[in-house]
Amino acid sequence: MTAVGGRDPSVHKVAGGRKKTVSFSSIPSEKKVSSAADCLAFMQGGCELKKVRPNSRVYCRFYTLDQDLSCLRWEPSKKDLERARLDMATIREVRTGKSTETFLHNGPAAEHLAEEASFSIIHGDDYQSLDLVALSPDVANIWVTGLRYLVSHPSVIGHGGGGGGLGEGSIIGEGSLGSRMRRDWLTAEFAEVDEDGYGVVSEDMAVATICKLCPGIKEAKVRLRFKEIQRSKEKLTSHVTREEFQEAFCELCTRPDVYFLLVQLSKDRECLDAQDLRLFLETEQGLSLATAEGCLELVQRFEPSGPGKERGLLALDGFARYLQSPECQLFDVEHQGVCQDMSLPLSHYYISTSYRSYLLDDQVHGRADLGGLTKALQAGCRCLELGVTDGPEGEPLLGVDYGPDAHRHHHHHHTPVTIRSALEVVNKYAFLTSPYPLLVYLCQRCSPSQQRILAQHLRKVFSTRLYTPEALLVSQGGRATSLPSPEQLKGRVLLVGKKLPPEEEGSEGEVSEEDEEIGGGGPLAGRRMTIPGEEELGVVLVVPPPPQPRRLRLRRELSDLVGVARTGSRSFYNHRETRKQGQQHSPPSTPSTPGTPLPPESPYWTLCSLGEGEAGRLASESPEELVGFTKRTLSRVRPSSVRLDSSNPNPQGYWKGGVQLVALNQQTPGAMLDLHRGRFTQNGGCGFVLRPGVMRDEVSYFSAVTQGCVPGVPPQILRVKVISAHNLPKPQGAGAKGEVIDPYVVLEMHGVPADCIEQRTRTAAQNQDDPLFDETFEFQVRDR
Repeated sequence: MTAVGGRDPSVHKVAGGRKKTVSFSSIPSEKKVSSAADCLAFMQGGCELKKVRPNSRVYCRFYTLDQDLSCLRWEPSKKDLERARLDMATIREVRTGKSTETFLHNGPAAEHLAEEASFSIIHGDDYQSLDLVALSPDVANIWVTGLRYLVSHPSVIGHGGGGGGLGEGSIIGEGSLGSRMRRDWLTAEFAEVDEDGYGVVSEDMAVATICKLCPGIKEAKVRLRFKEIQRSKEKLTSHVTREEFQEAFCELCTRPDVYFLLVQLSKDRECLDAQDLRLFLETEQGLSLATAEGCLELVQRFEPSGPGKERGLLALDGFARYLQSPECQLFDVEHQGVCQDMSLPLSHYYISTSYRSYLLDDQVHGRADLGGLTKALQAGCRCLELGVTDGPEGEPLLGVDYGPDAHRHHHHHHTPVTIRSALEVVNKYAFLTSPYPLLVYLCQRCSPSQQRILAQHLRKVFSTRLYTPEALLVSQGGRATSLPSPEQLKGRVLLVGKKLPPEEEGSEGEVSEEDEEIGGGGPLAGRRMTIPGEEELGVVLVVPPPPQPRRLRLRRELSDLVGVARTGSRSFYNHRETRKQGQQHSPPSTPSTPGTPLPPESPYWTLCSLGEGEAGRLASESPEELVGFTKRTLSRVRPSSVRLDSSNPNPQGYWKGGVQLVALNQQTPGAMLDLHRGRFTQNGGCGFVLRPGVMRDEVSYFSAVTQGCVPGVPPQILRVKVISAHNLPKPQGAGAKGEVIDPYVVLEMHGVPADCIEQRTRTAAQNQDDPLFDETFEFQVRDR
């Protein structure tokens, strides 16, 4: 790597007076900066900068800082060597960005110059500007930091550290207040593990201490750095000195971007007082209510050094800890708790939903296990599917059975899981993460005798938590006036399952199970189609149902416990036909628009279960009708039956169609589950997220396939700045000296088609330690 500390023996003079570096280090060729001395040393080595002139011309020049820190020189130049220089003592100010007249009024020539890599040196009695552009933002930061240090420490100019170097004994090596605080803190930490007081500790102890002080750093990376430090001193031992410990820590645990920011905020003291921190919180973080007392409290929480806490100062390591803490997450702090209106009907919310989370693996070979249920509930899921089959000795088991030869998720070498034990686990963890209602989606294939046992277990385990139809507020005709709200149902369990029709008066009756497979007996049966968002699966043949829907016997005891009746896609088509008939019989003066309110006879206490293929088709071909249907009725989408590997569909395709419950395999990690977690992390992670207003208002229009602006929803501009990363992992299987990654960041926005877009940053070549991107992106958001 290019040295930025002391004089490097691998540096040789070449023609023109420049220096050539030869590197044999395993560390990428990046500027390792942890102090002002590092910046000045880099400037003394010199680098190429672009000089911008008022005449729209841009010149490439090689700039260096004299060894005594007195002058800035550049070459080539038409001027003689004594005139191609700038005295450090004449510098008045160093500005970042394109802020001078030269940049602002230079027309097209300055437009293509990067804002983040531009800076200006204001000098002389007439405040002239030397306008420069570095090859990258991190190089610009090094020059700005070094120059500002010299401006604020004029006593250093002309001395160069006294001995021509920038070592520990030099004037600069003595450091600023912040660097002295850091050095004293590291000395104290080293002394704690140096039990004998000899100034030497074992390598294992030194590595463990650095890993403790800098969480997230890899142990192998620290060991490699110790070996490189010792190799440069022509010694290899299993012990580490205090100086080697501090050198390794400062190089490995200093984020250059954080250091540059600290220097700019702290007037080059390299530490922040309460006023500095408050200014940062107000101007950069947008916290208008920041107070001096609150800033002092942050110092006490994040500053690691005792003297810093006593004096109310936040040095580099404390500032880095604060920036990497949850306090500074991009995620809105307000959403760390429940912040949305929870008094609206259930149909107005997206609901976190799991699909067969009791399976440890895929849909064929995965066995039933209670751990998956626990994890789903701890993750905030508010709709949990339980498959129930007949078991031996009259005890129902956890699992799914679609026929006599189907796999039942039970193995001869594993003890079967009884439904009673599953219900007890659900009851135990139901409300530990969220107090809001839990919907238990019951998918049972039990005989009538075992259904009776299942009903007994449900009553006994859930007891008063079970929200039965007797507790529902109903209006004339036995229909509820509206769905209850999450607030009304706090701490309650609702069963979702098949119900006997109202006219059935016996102890048991028949119900159809037409909604349990893809196509579900609807108009998709026998069609070839592609599942939206899953085009890589190719064309899927929708298996036609049997000539008649499967009829199952259902016991009255179990039916009476079901609070939300499960229906198939026919409920949507019936709703659509009813709505069309209502429009046909309406007076001619009545407008017939997509925003017409739903007819009053829409079913309230039902949940429409759809396969992902049919739901995707409805979302793309009948988007307005699907959104209208879900304003009063709950709907659920389950993964396709072709997903034997328990993969997940893209939930966004169904959320934008208004579907409240998109069931995902919580046991299968990946991008789709990340989207799910991203949505339900908001609102305190309670499992309920309010749908957009256009999906809730009775008189409103919304189409999930819109390519333009959503009516009534003005677009907004979202600006995202990608600054940097830290301690990225190596490629899988790489060793300590293995491959170095070339990282970049992809930003992808999911929403209606008009909002879907993907952008990416530049590649930070061979830098996985502290890649700096410093790029800003703009997205136009039409649906929010």
